[in-house]
Amino acid sequence: MAISALTPPSTGETSKEVLIEFPDNRLLIDLCGEYDRNLADIEQQLSVQIIRRGNQLAILGEEAHQKEAAEVLQSLYQRLETGKSVEHADIDRELRMGGSEKGTGARDGDQMELFKGGKVEIKTRKKLVEPRTDAQKAYVQNLFKNEMAFGIGPAGTGKTYLAVAVGVSMFIGGHVDRIILSRPAVEAGEKLGYLPGDMKDKVDPYMQPLYDALNDFLPGKQLAKLIEEKKIEIAPLAFMRGRTLANAFVVLDEAQNATTMQMKMFLTRLGEGSRMVITGDRSQVDLPRGVQSGLRDAERLLSGIKNISFNYFTADDVVRHPLVAAIIKAYDADSERAMADKA
Repeated sequence: MAISALTPPSTGETSKEVLIEFPDNRLLIDLCGEYDRNLADIEQQLSVQIIRRGNQLAILGEEAHQKEAAEVLQSLYQRLETGKSVEHADIDRELRMGGSEKGTGARDGDQMELFKGGKVEIKTRKKLVEPRTDAQKAYVQNLFKNEMAFGIGPAGTGKTYLAVAVGVSMFIGGHVDRIILSRPAVEAGEKLGYLPGDMKDKVDPYMQPLYDALNDFLPGKQLAKLIEEKKIEIAPLAFMRGRTLANAFVVLDEAQNATTMQMKMFLTRLGEGSRMVITGDRSQVDLPRGVQSGLRDAERLLSGIKNISFNYFTADDVVRHPLVAAIIKAYDADSERAMADKA
């Protein structure tokens, strides 16, 4: 790839355009996307104009934005050169993280192959998962580094999704013998009444988000077999009492709905060779009025203990629809105003 800066000859403007030349025209087609939608995404986010001229892309706009767009295009093209595809999520990640993943060096150990060249990549059976924000990247690194990790923040920030992805990666890599996923069976502000069926039928609706994540990482038949063999367990938090979870990757989702005693019970299940991840959103507590969230107590009591990490996410880390981030920010702003009025 060659980059040059040229003053447009057809205008009297003094601003220069940045011109990037791509040697492989087939990869350039993939870079631009169907109907140039990838270029349109970059143009919209960075307030630049990108014009295709043969095997070159010309970038027009403010100098700082031109430079950022050029870096994003180069990084995406290099991704294509390695045989990977470029999807909207990849563009979003490059726009959010920029050059923060470049040149940070590789780590030792076979599971740390995920961090070659500073990139963080989680390999599963069905897909390669890559963090899309700096907070997500730090979170994934702590999931591998620490025996116990907390991920705290609003919905849509990838807390549970990334935890399950790391669990699957460590399982298929032979670092743990099983995966155990759990969450409190607490209704979110609604009374659903009695559910039909056996115990599995009754609790599965509460566990569905965990099934959804697993289905993204493992083929359906393999997942069903692993569940049948108890290599993967999905169970309500109440089912954890009395167990010692050794050589397992254990995830507690929606931990804000665990009581203090439930949280203590869960955390003390940790056995030899195991990793434990606790995720939650302090703004979505569904416990009865007056019942203290165990997640808040855990933060207060455990934040200074070695090998326990706490990672926090904000609305800026939301990777669902952009409206989700806007909604979370609106609610947060309203809460802050209400607190200020009380003060």
